[in-house]
Amino acid sequence: MVVGEGAQRKTGTRSPEGAPKVTITEIAREAGVSVPTVSRVVNGRSDVSPATRARVEDLLHRHGYRRRPAANGTRAVLFDLVFNDLDSPWAVEIIRGVEEVAHEAGVGTVVSAIHDRAGSARQWMTNLRARPSDGVILVTSVLEPGIHDELRRLGVPLVVIDPAGSPAAEAPAVGATNWTGGMAATEHLLQLGHRRIGFIGGPPRLLCSRARLDGYRAALDVAGVAVDNALTVPGDFYHESGFTGAERLLDLDDPPTAIFAASDQMALGAIEALRRRGLRVPEDMSIVGFDDLPEVRWCAPPLTTVRQPLSDMGKLAARMLLDLAREVEPTSPRVELATELVVRASTAPPRRG
Repeated sequence: MVVGEGAQRKTGTRSPEGAPKVTITEIAREAGVSVPTVSRVVNGRSDVSPATRARVEDLLHRHGYRRRPAANGTRAVLFDLVFNDLDSPWAVEIIRGVEEVAHEAGVGTVVSAIHDRAGSARQWMTNLRARPSDGVILVTSVLEPGIHDELRRLGVPLVVIDPAGSPAAEAPAVGATNWTGGMAATEHLLQLGHRRIGFIGGPPRLLCSRARLDGYRAALDVAGVAVDNALTVPGDFYHESGFTGAERLLDLDDPPTAIFAASDQMALGAIEALRRRGLRVPEDMSIVGFDDLPEVRWCAPPLTTVRQPLSDMGKLAARMLLDLAREVEPTSPRVELATELVVRASTAPPRRG
């Protein structure tokens, strides 16, 4: 599945004494400095004090540290881009961003999906050992801790987009301001006059899902509207769960007047559920999504949503991985790009009477 650096990556670079290659992180810990400081010394940067440089260089020499060469000795050649699933328009947007940066840098991209099936992540790791990669971008996927450790042992840099749970130690992560976006979507509906606002959530294992739910609850709390747990239903970011979630909300004795779906695909599924019951958007029910996928501006009605900069997230992750491939450590381990509420025709004040 992956073709990348030379075969020496399979077993890790060895020091002259035969011990495993020391990492920049270990050098930084022993020297009592930051990882970026060690990276600057390794890359010959001048913005390090002479005393610190001497201490770090002494440790690099004592541990037999060697820069990890890329496939052609000068730059990265191939990256892995790994999703849980690929059957989603937002995956295409992330791929678009990664590909743009990789293409400009002359780096190839291998895209794969692990599908959360038993053993699939292990099989992907087996393939990676056989055909080494210059770096991995992992998108909303869960890999066992041992696989993160194995990537580190192999010297394969890792960047995570929308981590599930806590990202691997020392793995830079790229996300969006999901809490702020969830709050903005809910505040918009509150400002229109809605007080019973349903929420269709994403997979609870994902930090982005939990943040959007927390933003929804925070907006209600600030407005003095009690959180009704009956108005919160689970989903998985895909159309069908939006459809079934909306049906559950509509079957309540006191249904909501608006629904905030934690993804555009679920919002479209909710709109279909309303249509089948003869209900109109926004006259009978307002709908807000999350992502701002290209197609939602052309649906009927055009969808009010929270714009998530998916392509930009892919670009940033690729740039971070290019730096890591050159052993330039990122200055921040966690970066969140801003979300933005985009108001279109799927929201309106609640119908009176």
